[in-house]
Amino acid sequence: MTEYLSVSTLTKYLKAKFDRDPYLERVYLTGEISNFRQRPNHQYFALKDESAVIQATMWAGQFRKLDFRLEEGMKVLAVGRISIYPPSGSYSINIERLIPDGVGALAVKFEQLKKKLTAEGLFEAKWKQPLPAFSRKIAVVTSPSGAVIRDIITTVQRRFPMSQLVVYPTKVQGNGAAEEIATNIRRANARGDFDVMIIGRGGGSIEDLWGFNEESVVRAIFESRIPIISSVGHETDVTLADFVADHRAATPTAAAELATPTTRLDLLTWASEQEKRMTNQLTHMISVKCERVEKLSASVVFRQPERLYDGHVQKLDRLTERLSSLTTTKVTQVQHRFELAADRLVPAYAKILDRQKNKVAQLYQSLLLLDLSKIKARGFSVVTNDHGKIIKSVNEVEKGETLHLDFVDGKVEVEVK
Repeated sequence: MTEYLSVSTLTKYLKAKFDRDPYLERVYLTGEISNFRQRPNHQYFALKDESAVIQATMWAGQFRKLDFRLEEGMKVLAVGRISIYPPSGSYSINIERLIPDGVGALAVKFEQLKKKLTAEGLFEAKWKQPLPAFSRKIAVVTSPSGAVIRDIITTVQRRFPMSQLVVYPTKVQGNGAAEEIATNIRRANARGDFDVMIIGRGGGSIEDLWGFNEESVVRAIFESRIPIISSVGHETDVTLADFVADHRAATPTAAAELATPTTRLDLLTWASEQEKRMTNQLTHMISVKCERVEKLSASVVFRQPERLYDGHVQKLDRLTERLSSLTTTKVTQVQHRFELAADRLVPAYAKILDRQKNKVAQLYQSLLLLDLSKIKARGFSVVTNDHGKIIKSVNEVEKGETLHLDFVDGKVEVEVK
């Protein structure tokens, strides 16, 4: 009798086969990303080619290790193991490692970062700064050794030896290169006295030049207040630093030429032209001034200088006469007011004087009434004791006390009994 298996039993059997099969333990697949929508943690999507599709799972820990961004339709190389999911009876690949197929991971990162920064507007022409005609100080961010710095020094000395070169020794390849490049760009800006800056290095692979594709470097160039010339790699090499820089040069020599657009010969020619221009202007100015002097010397004023002050003399005479008239009028007015005031003041003062005389006479009579000699002449005397105290009452004397009587014609002493 035929024995029927349950679906679960069959699925478990197939899962065990898949798990034990050495060919399915590590599978290398190539295909296109399909049905991808990024989730917060684990990622679920599909890999497909022209005639087949397989579901794929990538756990959060593995997904965070990716150094590029997954996109719909991207062709990739996947490494993982095949397994069956019993509840749905479907098989899938659990991806352990994923890399772009064909152009490589760095090229994908390059395009994705370029797309992002382009959307932010960092590469727009309106942000590009013009280069100065005369560069007194030039900052160079590059390796202190090699052909790049030698070419820049030679070109600047040949074209414009008055320029001062300041080299910021920088690691331009490998781990930490991007950090050094960005840091030195900001250091040069912090110094604040550079007219232009050159950044760059020689040619190499995309890996060698990658430091100039890092986002930190691109943003440091964009934020620079100093105009930056990018000279990275050979003419066919392109980096994101080239897109964001104010100007791009194919070679270090070309970068130095851009940094010194005016050569020593140009400067001498310009100085000579300025000298001729100033000479012509001064000659013309002197000629105009001479003509003006001649015209002025022939004028009536210089032939009859007294006419310069005739009008002023007449004006002075008129003002003198006017001042004299005004002064006389003013004095007459003041004198008249004084006479009027005197007429009113004298009678008033006489009345006041009479009143004061009468008041003095009254006071004099009052004083006479208080005069002791006058009182004593009328028969009165002043009585005092031995201490000179005036006695006003009988209660102020004692029996046997000596009193002094002061008459108008002398004094006598009496004894109280």
